[in-house]
Amino acid sequence: MQGRSPSDAIKPEVRRLSPYTLKHFEADVKLDQNENPYELPLDLKRQVVDRVLRRPWGRYPEFVPAAVIKTLAKLSGWREDGILVGNGSNELIQATLTVTLGPGRSLAAPQPTFTLYKLMATALEAKVVDVLLNPEGLTFDVDALVQAARSSDVVVVCCPNNPTGTLLDPDALAVVVSNAKGLVLVDEAYYEFSGQTALSLLGNHPNLVVLRTFSKAMAMAGLRFGYLMAHPAIAQEIYKAKLPYNVNIFTLAAAEIVVEKRAVLSDAISKLIEERERVTAELQTRPLVRVFPSKANFVLIRTQKPARELFDALFKQGVLVRDVSAYPLLERCLRVTIGLPEENNRFLEAIDQALETR
Repeated sequence: MQGRSPSDAIKPEVRRLSPYTLKHFEADVKLDQNENPYELPLDLKRQVVDRVLRRPWGRYPEFVPAAVIKTLAKLSGWREDGILVGNGSNELIQATLTVTLGPGRSLAAPQPTFTLYKLMATALEAKVVDVLLNPEGLTFDVDALVQAARSSDVVVVCCPNNPTGTLLDPDALAVVVSNAKGLVLVDEAYYEFSGQTALSLLGNHPNLVVLRTFSKAMAMAGLRFGYLMAHPAIAQEIYKAKLPYNVNIFTLAAAEIVVEKRAVLSDAISKLIEERERVTAELQTRPLVRVFPSKANFVLIRTQKPARELFDALFKQGVLVRDVSAYPLLERCLRVTIGLPEENNRFLEAIDQALETR
């Protein structure tokens, strides 16, 4: 490689990309990553540790973690041979796109949405078709999405959508799936906060793939676990791109126990939904703030103040949120995770002070 840059060995499509990353900030109130602020109970954590201590650590986990898959099948009502587990749902998104996309193939995705879909598709040298949300209310443009689905190899829909909190109506989703040329990947990372799922469509639509994660409602972001549900024939193909032994024994034990004891999480989920509605109602009384309706564990806000200026003003008061103003249609927008009641109060106080500052 004499006379050349080492990066010349990398595909030009990748060199043009910005990595998916997030600058680390220390703050008293952390409302930037849509995490669950309610920790798993200590006794439940001890059960996980005890179960892992009974296993040999020098041995690989099961190639197919049958016990966890059986537990997830009971939880979801979907068949075991159509379930895959991953190191977070991100790994399963990557595996699905790896087996479906490449040069000459295309992915359609609403915009704005979770940026990882477009990043991965571009790295795979696929064409990305952006389907903009309706600018006024940031709702899904169903007609445009159906049109894109007719000619795309993959359609990905985050529902509720990140970072807007928007839901796609189930009937509209059914139309998208019915008209799709290829796979429709529905990312349900936040479905526990909406009560809406595409799972009922799965039996009649073999081109549908449903993804879920334990990073949000299940309070396991630090352990990295997600799962995928699909027609067994589709799951078998996606399995080929999944790394072997991709979920460690600690995370497998935690996932199984959390599902077994999921009733202890239901109260926290209810509290977060109540807080989301309270924070939304509070923000609606602020004339300088527009808050968009959300069915996730976060809210999207827009103000007249530049987003970075408002972000900095909040951070100076110890409140960390997410600046999403670089996304399409989201100029002057911030995304705010719903935290504990006292954290949400801190945010409301901080934004009032920040908006008063000239």
